[in-house]
Amino acid sequence: MTTPKRLRDLIREIRSARTAADERAVVQKECASIRDSFRDQDNTYKCRNLAKLLYIHMLGYPAHFGQLECLKLIASAKFTDKRIGYLGAMLLLDERQDVHLLVTNSLKNDLNHQTQYIQSLALCTLGTICSVEMSRDLAGEIEKMIKSSNAYIKKKAILCAFCIIRKVPDLMEMFIPATRSLLNEKNHGVLLTAVCLITEMCEKSPDTLHHFRKVVPMLVRILRNLIMAGYSPEHDVFGVSNPFLQVKILRLLRILGKNDTDASETMNDILAQVATNTDTSKNVGHAILYEIVLTIMGIKSEAGLRVLAVNILGRFLLNNDKNIRYVALNTLLRVVQADYNAVQRHRTTIIDCLKDADISIRRRAMELSFALVNTGNIRGMMKELLDFLENCDPEFKADVCSNIVQSTEKYSPTKRWHIDTVMKMLRVAGSYVRDDIVSILIQLIAETSELHNYTVQQLFLLIKDDIHQPSLVQVALWCIGEYGEKLISGVCEEDEPVQVSEDEVIDVLEKVLTHNYSTEVSKEYAMTSLMKLTSRFRTSVGRVKAVIDAYGGSTHVELQQRSVEYSNIFTKYENMRSALLEPMPLIEGSRSKNVLANSESSTDLLNEGNIPNGESTTSVKAKNINNTESQNILDLLDVVPPAGTSANPVPPPSGGANDLLDLLGDVATISNPAPPVKPTPAPNLLDDLMGGDTTHNNQMNGNDGPYKLTAFDKNGLKVELTCERDNGQLNVTIINVKSTNSTATTMSDYIFQAAVPKSFQLQLQSPSGSTLPPMNDGEVTQVIKVNNPQKQAIRLRIKVSYKQNGNNVTDIGEVSSFPSTLWQ
Repeated sequence: MTTPKRLRDLIREIRSARTAADERAVVQKECASIRDSFRDQDNTYKCRNLAKLLYIHMLGYPAHFGQLECLKLIASAKFTDKRIGYLGAMLLLDERQDVHLLVTNSLKNDLNHQTQYIQSLALCTLGTICSVEMSRDLAGEIEKMIKSSNAYIKKKAILCAFCIIRKVPDLMEMFIPATRSLLNEKNHGVLLTAVCLITEMCEKSPDTLHHFRKVVPMLVRILRNLIMAGYSPEHDVFGVSNPFLQVKILRLLRILGKNDTDASETMNDILAQVATNTDTSKNVGHAILYEIVLTIMGIKSEAGLRVLAVNILGRFLLNNDKNIRYVALNTLLRVVQADYNAVQRHRTTIIDCLKDADISIRRRAMELSFALVNTGNIRGMMKELLDFLENCDPEFKADVCSNIVQSTEKYSPTKRWHIDTVMKMLRVAGSYVRDDIVSILIQLIAETSELHNYTVQQLFLLIKDDIHQPSLVQVALWCIGEYGEKLISGVCEEDEPVQVSEDEVIDVLEKVLTHNYSTEVSKEYAMTSLMKLTSRFRTSVGRVKAVIDAYGGSTHVELQQRSVEYSNIFTKYENMRSALLEPMPLIEGSRSKNVLANSESSTDLLNEGNIPNGESTTSVKAKNINNTESQNILDLLDVVPPAGTSANPVPPPSGGANDLLDLLGDVATISNPAPPVKPTPAPNLLDDLMGGDTTHNNQMNGNDGPYKLTAFDKNGLKVELTCERDNGQLNVTIINVKSTNSTATTMSDYIFQAAVPKSFQLQLQSPSGSTLPPMNDGEVTQVIKVNNPQKQAIRLRIKVSYKQNGNNVTDIGEVSSFPSTLWQ
């Protein structure tokens, strides 16, 4: 048999291939040669051939035919054969393949071998490919090796135990007795692996966490020895003594001190000592300080320590390294609610980060800036944020606008300043304003009656020469249509009045209708605004009618429909025109504002008192709600309507005064977290959605107390429901919703929504917050009241949405396992 090619020769030949086809040809030829050599009983070159096959596997080519050869080499008595065999097993085998079970016996024999290097090979392989069965078979051997006097073997056995516990948490109790004594070791490698093992145990089991809280003084002593020890070449990294061990200990202290006052007090002094003695001129110092900040903010630390932690992050913001600045902003955003005043002291530095060249830093600085807005700094912060809005990237503009609206709604000092700010935002943001913001601003203006003259005149001036900002144009057109008589009155208490004629106003509206840059929605607003002005202007009605008639043949269906219907008002309903075109009444309760501000309407959907003629709340509310509410709840849940059901409710025959008023109502609405109420004629969409024939199988007979169930448990988000009947109203079920986050990162913008079938009535109250802290460090609660007059089985469709690690996550679930005692 010819001598096979050496590994270095194969690497040289593959690298010299000029095309992918040449490379594949070399690999295929070599794989064929390796297969032939495997069939030969001569083992002389088997080790070399398997090494070449592993290199081919690393290039992405199939190498599964070498799995059994790995097992043969592992069984060999030679160390060189075992080394390649175990390496091949780690690369080619995993728990999804039954072949890996054949290596269990060889692993057991090598774990008891006299040579430490062969034991090391077996430990590394077991930690890499261990399955549940293999872990249970070999856990006893690993537990014995942890007690070994050989530090080289001991640290590898600890890491192997770490992998076994991650795979089979039930085996944790076996390793607890041996683990606690490991903290007395002098070897830093053993200490580092022991801290990792204890951390994993504490994260897996609350009982183990309580057990290891007793070792906090021991960890504090180790940490103090590290920072007080002199120079040690073996452990020194840029002047810092073993930063890897320091970081691991700090993380473990954070876990042990969470929600525990005694443990937190024990570690307060050492945390302050490490924070003040760590050299910040090198990156290793920054890593330790970052862990210090997370630990201080994660335990029940003193107020002075929290200020120190925020000041450390403030120094990070001045660092030239963009990664450190990003980490500082991201961490400040997580801890801003823990020590608001301390973070406020660094507001100027945070604002400067809005001008950073790195887009990720600008985004975090923007989010943190809005978190720092309050009543005292609203004017200055809005000035800076409006400047940022003018120059920021397009992908930021929509978020900035929404946050400006929310912040000004909460903290505006005066109504005049509020309106001026949102008008400037509309002018700067252009087409990047979301549709729901237009509705919110229209309602804001409608509610501020004392500023109607000033607002409509300023908006008219803004769009007179520039109609390229769609959202600004739509708000202005709505105001001109509603308050046109105040525009031409020449009266303004807040500022110098603007002298405008009726023809000038109509010229601007015609310009919107004919301009190529005008959006279709803007043209619809302009058409309705013109129609409204016929009841507010006296000398231009004929001109307006001519403009409206001209669009009777428009190719844009919505404009054509409005033109025809408005023209019919002039011809058939002239006597009703003035009444139909009266100013719109104030909208009761802004659903858009509720979404932005997480507030709730004060209306009690379950309070059926004072309703005449025995009508239900649903029927009373339905009279004042647009017929599209049935579809809104489907949109809320992102559910496609059942076959045979129209996606939009069928409108009633037109011709009545109510239809015309609906036609003229241009204010867009958005879906409210509280469930919409449907008119009586609406199709039973929700019964189809929820499945009307669903039976209730999970009953708790005879249990009248609170009933708990898990409604959602996925990706670390857990939603638990606690249900009980209302003592005052037997038809009402009170459901307390508790949401928690068990992942390692925060879930922000969290929204919980719910829907019920048509035969129920549901009230969804405001949540306690919109942020779920990591590691179950907090919760968001919410109360649901379900009125069940027909005493049917309760069914609940839920939707959760949140943002985590920059990604938007949405999930839908259904709950039907409520006990029958809630309605019987």
